[in-house]
Amino acid sequence: MKFSIGHRLFFSVLLAILAVAASAVYLLRQNVLASFGDYAVGIELDRLDELSGALAARYQAGGGWQFLPEGEARRGWVAGELRRLQDERRRRPVAVPVAPAAPMAPPFPASPASLASPASPASPPSPPAPPAPPAPPLPPPRLDAPRADGITYDLPMRITLLDADGAYLAGRLPAALPLARRAIEVGGRTVGYLGVTPGQRPSDAMALAFLEQLRSSLWLIVLVAVALSALAAVLLARHFRLPIRQLAGGAAALAGGRYDVRLPGTRSDELGELARHFNALAGQLQSAESARRQWVADTSHELRTPLAVLRAQLEALQDGVRSATPETLDAMLRQVLALNKLIDELYALARADVGALDCKPVPLDLWAYAGSQAQGFAGRLEAAGLALELGAPPPAPIVLADPDRLRQVLDNLFENSLRYTMPGGRIQLHARADGKRLQLIIDDSAPGVPDDALARLAERFYRVDASRSRAHGGAGLGLALCRRILEAQGGSLDFAHSPLGGLRVIVSLPCPGDAA
Repeated sequence: MKFSIGHRLFFSVLLAILAVAASAVYLLRQNVLASFGDYAVGIELDRLDELSGALAARYQAGGGWQFLPEGEARRGWVAGELRRLQDERRRRPVAVPVAPAAPMAPPFPASPASLASPASPASPPSPPAPPAPPAPPLPPPRLDAPRADGITYDLPMRITLLDADGAYLAGRLPAALPLARRAIEVGGRTVGYLGVTPGQRPSDAMALAFLEQLRSSLWLIVLVAVALSALAAVLLARHFRLPIRQLAGGAAALAGGRYDVRLPGTRSDELGELARHFNALAGQLQSAESARRQWVADTSHELRTPLAVLRAQLEALQDGVRSATPETLDAMLRQVLALNKLIDELYALARADVGALDCKPVPLDLWAYAGSQAQGFAGRLEAAGLALELGAPPPAPIVLADPDRLRQVLDNLFENSLRYTMPGGRIQLHARADGKRLQLIIDDSAPGVPDDALARLAERFYRVDASRSRAHGGAGLGLALCRRILEAQGGSLDFAHSPLGGLRVIVSLPCPGDAA
């Protein structure tokens, strides 16, 4: 089943918000339980004001706590004293204010008949109504009355009387629970304390009742959390989904062979960085594909040339146009050798590409070995009108190299200079130390190499136009093979402009101390 990123974001944000809401509810419950406990103890201490005053009066009258009973009677004495004060307060009459009597109505005026007969007696006035009896006093709330939730309010059994030093006097025996204290003062001096042990059940019940009333609010919080999660998920999904879709589309295009696809890399976050890396990868794949196509085309062309010559020679012999003379056989052999060399170079490059080029570096005197190879070209150089100049030997000529592979490199380099240097020119060979590496430098005279061609000289099948063209022979694989052979031995091959006006080739190989 497909689970989109929008759904993932929705559930992630929802779970996060619900986790925060659950944590808030849990912390609220714990705080409510603790706060209700402290609040209840504070109310209970306030209700002991009358008991505190009575104990202070008896202490002042007796000059101490001598009025307290002895033995086990002390444990129930505080509760009995509290009930006694409650009963006295209940029996005490409560004054009820009486409403003021209404003003008497003015006497009615005498009738004409009464004025005419003064001898008739007047009727006596009616007596005033007796006052209403006072209302019975309202009973004070009992401290041990059961509450609406069925829990008995057991405050009298949780009171402890202590002296000024905190020693036990009466009431509940002190336990491990902490006591909330109220000072008993006489003449500005603390003579004792009333301590109340927190009641757990009443405070828990009040807290749970309070939380029960908040249940509807909690459901509303859950609904708001779901709505906010959906909104946040939609916004986040819209923010991330577009670049992800672009990336998926680009990857599909690359898989389909469209290497020219590019993604917008304007974002400054990780998705923008990913898009830029994708563009770099697409560019490298495009370059690799172009190089592959060029490689196939050039390889086919280079193989076709000697094969076409051989075919022409064989068809001429078959048709009787030409006879099998030594010159004809030599021409055919040259084409076979050229074809064999091309195949060997292609095979060596293919092995180098997969890291399977066989090289066995050993300590070797590079200067003596290069000079010996150069002397082998002395006759051909002289015939071409070129002068060979050898520089001073380096102080430490030993390097790590494979002699057979290095011979192949030097032959290719000297052959390259012999082909492309104009008659009357010269070739110089010298060496120099560069840190823990030794550089062998081959300079030749004009013609030179253009600047834009220096970086491409070691590319396969690449040839410089004009003087360094195909007319001088070669398939354009020699320098590429030289570079791969040197790299397989920990060396390098670089090119630069020669002070003589031609090309400078720099062969760098590690010394034995730089083998790591």
